[in-house]
Amino acid sequence: MSDAFRLDACPRVAGHFRLQWEEVQKAWVLLYPEGMVKLNGSAGEIMHRLDGVKTVQNVVEELERAFNTTGLAGDVLDFLVIAQRQGWVRG
Repeated sequence: MSDAFRLDACPRVAGHFRLQWEEVQKAWVLLYPEGMVKLNGSAGEIMHRLDGVKTVQNVVEELERAFNTTGLAGDVLDFLVIAQRQGWVRG
């Protein structure tokens, strides 16, 4: 398993997790057989864009447009390394 992602990688949520919006908690959550992980706002915004087709660069561009900012590539890449170590992401 790599500890780094490239901007041309096409990550996806790992198969044994299901990402869904929980209205009661007003948050994205990762469901798995043993429980649930409640994601913070930034993590949820990244994770729900990971479809295995979009590149990391595409995700960064979407986020920068959605939040009217620039310079998010480093933060997204850092999060993906953490998410991969947790087993949440494949890519």
